[in-house]
Amino acid sequence: MRRRLLTVAALAGVLLTGLTTAQASGRDSDVTRAFQAADRSTAWSLVERVPLKFPTYHPQGFALVGDLIFLSSVEVLEAPVKYPVPVDGYDRTPGKGIGHLFVLDRQGNLKKDIRLGEGTAYHPGGLDFDGKDLWVPAAEYRPNSRAIVYTVDPKTYRVTERFRVKDHVGGVVRDRTTGQVHGVSWGSRTLYDWTPAGKQLEKVANESHLLDYQDCDYAARGKQLCGGVTTLPGPNNTTYDLGGLALLDLHTNRILHEIPFPYFSPTTNHNATRNPVALETTPTKLRLYTAPDDGENLGGTELQIYETPLK
Repeated sequence: MRRRLLTVAALAGVLLTGLTTAQASGRDSDVTRAFQAADRSTAWSLVERVPLKFPTYHPQGFALVGDLIFLSSVEVLEAPVKYPVPVDGYDRTPGKGIGHLFVLDRQGNLKKDIRLGEGTAYHPGGLDFDGKDLWVPAAEYRPNSRAIVYTVDPKTYRVTERFRVKDHVGGVVRDRTTGQVHGVSWGSRTLYDWTPAGKQLEKVANESHLLDYQDCDYAARGKQLCGGVTTLPGPNNTTYDLGGLALLDLHTNRILHEIPFPYFSPTTNHNATRNPVALETTPTKLRLYTAPDDGENLGGTELQIYETPLK
């Protein structure tokens, strides 16, 4: 039974202003300004929980395209196994799996399951919509490996390989001001910049050690909004997931604004920004879409939607 605090009718009735609509250049600044007005004391409310009633596996990234939600996910058939010592530069086996790009409506109904990847490059990551195409990587499920960057037509679902990278790419964003494609490595420890054909323009260390960015979206004027999580040690051999959101300048990689997000899945206690995130505005609210839980977790995957009033 759907558990919800905000009705679908109410959702359908509001004017949505998303990060990833076709008119991104004009609308994204609303999301950027709303996010920059938020801080660590901002109160967010979990307003809706939409169960996804299909196998979701391990969700990775969101892109909001009109009335549709694109959700990347990895189905692990054989989990990677750590080597006692590195083998050929790798710290673990590649494992086996299937990459998925699910197409959903706003009510969580599955419309299409698009397959991504090739061989051991089966792990899709964070994705972005540039107003025409979705950009999404599929990488090996291990660091310092390889990845394939694809575009997907959101109308025909046609998948096109754009270029290959000799590293694990965990997410990509297309800069509308330059046309360049930006990406993050395993744990977002390395930041990349490529041409749309894959020529590497920049490879730099991520100077921020607060969050491992999991999913980013373009946010207008050469910026991106990222969500992520870092697992930190707690007392008595426990761990704590620090979640947060950050606005970055794509040209300088400088953090322009960031906030912690101390909210957790009511079902699993996973931090809300653990994997897919997407922000949009209504006339009165800043809205955050999350999906922190895996399909095999108790209760499965839900779209967990948070809101805070615009300031």
